[in-house]
Amino acid sequence: MALLIAVALFFAQAINFTLFLHDRRQARIEQATGPAVARIVDAEERLTAGRRLGTQNRRLRLVATSPIRIDDTRRPEIEQALRGALHDVGMKAGRIETQVIPLTRDNPRLRFIRPERAERMLRDGGELVIAVERPDHRWLALNLPWSRNDSWLLWRLVAQTLVLYAVVLIPLLWAGRRISRPLQSLAHAARSFVPGEVDIPVAEGGPQDVRDTIIAFNALRLRVTAMLDEKDRMLGAIGHDLRTPLAALRVRIESVEDDTDREKMAETIAEMNSTLDDILSLARLGRPSEPPTEVDLAALVDAVVEDFRDLGSDVVFEEAERLRMRLRPGLMRRAVRNLIENALKYAGSAEVMVKASPRAVEIVVCDRGPGIPAERFEDVFDAFTRLETSRNRGTGGIGLGLALARSIVRDAGGDISLENRAGGGLVARITLPR
Repeated sequence: MALLIAVALFFAQAINFTLFLHDRRQARIEQATGPAVARIVDAEERLTAGRRLGTQNRRLRLVATSPIRIDDTRRPEIEQALRGALHDVGMKAGRIETQVIPLTRDNPRLRFIRPERAERMLRDGGELVIAVERPDHRWLALNLPWSRNDSWLLWRLVAQTLVLYAVVLIPLLWAGRRISRPLQSLAHAARSFVPGEVDIPVAEGGPQDVRDTIIAFNALRLRVTAMLDEKDRMLGAIGHDLRTPLAALRVRIESVEDDTDREKMAETIAEMNSTLDDILSLARLGRPSEPPTEVDLAALVDAVVEDFRDLGSDVVFEEAERLRMRLRPGLMRRAVRNLIENALKYAGSAEVMVKASPRAVEIVVCDRGPGIPAERFEDVFDAFTRLETSRNRGTGGIGLGLALARSIVRDAGGDISLENRAGGGLVARITLPR
């Protein structure tokens, strides 16, 4: 707003200065032509009547040739104004020539003024020489004072512009700062708002409408926090109420005599527990109870791989250097474990590596499974989405693994991407900022 008004003021001042220069030019021409025409007409009447020029016209003289030198710059606007003025008073003039010459120290005008003013006139002043041809081809020549330096006009424009800027822009900047500062605080609070963390209300400030907005935002944060607290309590109750009967079922199946049926029932109960854990984890991800801590990412991934190796899974880890990063280790282990489980389900083996660059760290999980069509890469990150063309029900899962992994990684400021592997298979890549 201040920039727009400053530009508008500048253009307004430029237009004002242009009009002022035009008016000043016209006024100077009128000031020069008025006295000059009066003196020339008076002199012409005297000469026509056979009288000599009066002593009062000391600056006016009758000469045989024009005193205007050909190599000097003419002033056509003054010549045109003089011709028009002489025509209006009924005087017929031949050629009219004008020029501006600098003052010299031997000019008689300088004898009657103070020395400091004389120096200023020598520096900035000049004389306007007017020559009008009479019918007898002699010339009436007249010298008038003329200012040659208009640099003070530029400084006048600069001073006026600075005054306008001070009068208009300073209050505007103060008002804009008074409005923008609380709005910036509000925007920062909105971006950094994390439900469940210690929440300090945004300080109320600025005009009344901005204060009302801040008050409404503070109330909104309280309502959001209260709703999420209620959701967490509800999820905790659901998890408790569902795990209790599942535990009871797990005890009851021990009485089943058929080993095959008992194992299938146990697998079903374990799958239901795993699904319940995934759903609750995904629902609570926005408010993790685990605080961020400094961890060695390479050691964290290595520990996850070792867990799978202890279970007899074919997982290969390429050793990497120590990488200190600040994140939630429990959630990040869950994300890496989900990717490795995904690779083991559909390929039977997985290759895991950690790559570091100056700006990011990548956790790469590769497999030699059936892969995913490129156009479906984003679809598999939607909750409860499974690709039936390449994944069958026997592989297990309900389509929450990749969705949960991406939510965890994005909560840490990174992202997950998929790409098909050369020679067959899939590459899942976790990218985290350093």
